[in-house]
Amino acid sequence: MATDELTSKLSRRLRIEEGAAEPVALDVPKPQDDKPSTANADTELGAKLLRREGLNEGSGGPSQPSMKVFNPYTEFKEFSRGQIKDMNRMFKTYDTGKDNYIDLMELKLMMEKLGAPQTHIGLKNMIKEVDEDLDSKLSFREFLLIFRKAAAGELPEDSGLSVLASLSEIDVSTEGVKGAKTFFEAKAQAITESNRFEAEIRQEQQEKKKQAEEQQQRRRDFKERQSAFM
Repeated sequence: MATDELTSKLSRRLRIEEGAAEPVALDVPKPQDDKPSTANADTELGAKLLRREGLNEGSGGPSQPSMKVFNPYTEFKEFSRGQIKDMNRMFKTYDTGKDNYIDLMELKLMMEKLGAPQTHIGLKNMIKEVDEDLDSKLSFREFLLIFRKAAAGELPEDSGLSVLASLSEIDVSTEGVKGAKTFFEAKAQAITESNRFEAEIRQEQQEKKKQAEEQQQRRRDFKERQSAFM
């Protein structure tokens, strides 16, 4: 078979040289390459780089949520622990869905309960004014921003948020260092705020200790009475 094939190729070449036949392309198998081509690798790398650049610019898809832990006592130092607890109780009261947010309908119910009902557009504007993450609802942090703005005098008197803050029965008008006229006055008020914060913590700890001691005493009294009947 090899001799016949060689003879056929030689005859064909002879005819080509004499102009009797057109050259025929031979099917020569290409060597197999197990590795991806350089062009494909470059294309894939380029696509990855473009996607990363898009993510950095905020156009390559939704960003990952921040894992930062929110601590109201450290971020909102202008308020006392008692005030923040009052705000938290109020927030939870109207968070009827128990999802840690106050949505449009829950805000509507809150304003009606406070005796200052708002229009649909008015409610949307109230949320928009402090809605930092643009999710069209209020987190507890954004709820606290309402009282921060009220204490700083940053809310128009006729705004829905100003009405909410004034009707909430949480007095924030005299808190913080925002009313200080000079740096030294602000510094002195900041020190006072820090001392008050620590005093409130100590007071809470003392109250818990006292409650624990009273509970232990009640248990001892109960055991003594119980042993008297045995």
